[in-house]
Order: sequence, then C-alpha cells, then structure tokens
Amino acid sequence: MQFDELVKLYDKMKEKYGVDAYRHVTELLRTAKAIHKEGFENSPTAQRAKAEGRVPDHEQSWRAFKGKNLEKLLMYMINDEVSTLGLKVIGGSQLERTRSENLSKELSQVRRNLLIHYGEFGSHLPDVDLIIYNPTNFHILAVLSSKVTLRERIAQTGYWKMKLQSDEVTRNIKVFFITPDEDGTLTARNPAKKGRAIVEVDTDGSYVMTEAEIEESDKVKKFDQFITDLKKLIATNSS
Repeated sequence: MQFDELVKLYDKMKEKYGVDAYRHVTELLRTAKAIHKEGFENSPTAQRAKAEGRVPDHEQSWRAFKGKNLEKLLMYMINDEVSTLGLKVIGGSQLERTRSENLSKELSQVRRNLLIHYGEFGSHLPDVDLIIYNPTNFHILAVLSSKVTLRERIAQTGYWKMKLQSDEVTRNIKVFFITPDEDGTLTARNPAKKGRAIVEVDTDGSYVMTEAEIEESDKVKKFDQFITDLKKLIATNSS
C-alpha cells in the first residue's frame, strides 16, 4: 500500500462524512490496515519469512507504515485551509534531513527560528512532525506532533514545549499534539490519565480525531476546532 492510496481512502471518507471526516480517522486506518495486509502477504519480505519457516510479522510492517504516513495525511488534511490563511505547512523532517546549505533562503530562516540551543553541545531542531509558519516574515506560529496514541510521544512533546519556551526567539511558538487517541487517553478530564495530564500542563493542547465522546477543555478539543484556533492565533500575533 502506498500513501496515495491512503489519500484516496480519505477523499472517499470526506465525500461520505464531509467536515466530520476527521472523526473517522480510526475507521480509515482499520480499512487501510486490511488493504496493507493483503499487499504485505504477497511481498518479498513475507515470502522470504515463509520460506524460512517464520510467521511474517505484518504488525511490525503496519506500525512502520502508519507512523510514517499519519503525519503526511495530517498535512494533506490541513494544507489547503492553512494556505488560505496565508500560511505554509512543512514537514519537520524536511528541515532535519536537508543540509543547511541546500535549503532555500526561506526554509533556512524558518530553520534558524526553530533551533534550540544547548550551549557547548550546539543547536538542534526539536522533534516535530509539522511546522506552520508565515512565509512573509518566517515567523513560526505552531509545531505539531501526530501519533496514533499519546504514549508514543506525548512526554517528548512536553519536553520540546519547555525547551522552546526557554528562548526569547522560540517562546511564542505553540506546541500541539494531534491524534486519533486510539487508546482513549484523552477521554476523561477527571480523573485524568498521565497523558491527559501532560497535555493539560506541559503542551499548548491536543486536537483529537475521533468520533468518541471526550471531556473537552481549553487544552483538549475535537480536531474540527484546530483551524478556528489557528485563526485566533494569527489574530493574537498580529495585534
């Protein structure tokens, strides 16, 4: 299965559910997993495992595919509306993997505005999936991390928020976590699970792509509120 097939599945879901398509990302991933498994069972990797008397590990292959492509899907979901607001969204890996001298002037400035300084140990980029910035002044409004469950990265997201806050250049960058929350960590506000507590205290918030009911707060909201809050953020930065 390729990413473009995942996009086609999402587009069909958007035709069916409209603006509520985000609520069905878990359903989308279940469908994609079944398609992925069919392809995996006929892959050279699976055939080699069978020939060696081993059971092909589809779960491992699926986790790798899902982890790599969820952030791409998120970018696809928000790109048009972000562009309409006069902003741009890029993948964090684009800055991380490209040598500084090979970046455009625009992206070089964005990279510089995101660096975290570690004294004698140099300057490093935070581990984030997506970066939303203003192309007219290279000001970064927000960075996003996206994982299927919170346990995969939420504590790390809280760490990067703390580091970004410690520098005058980066302290106003918002740090958000976007997730289908398949394990239900964000469902209840009280009593809060550890992941929910980290979101509420150590990040700027999380947007949940789910049809399940959740106890919302200023920091935990359904995904449909993300663009609305981004507009508010633009207004705050403009005032």
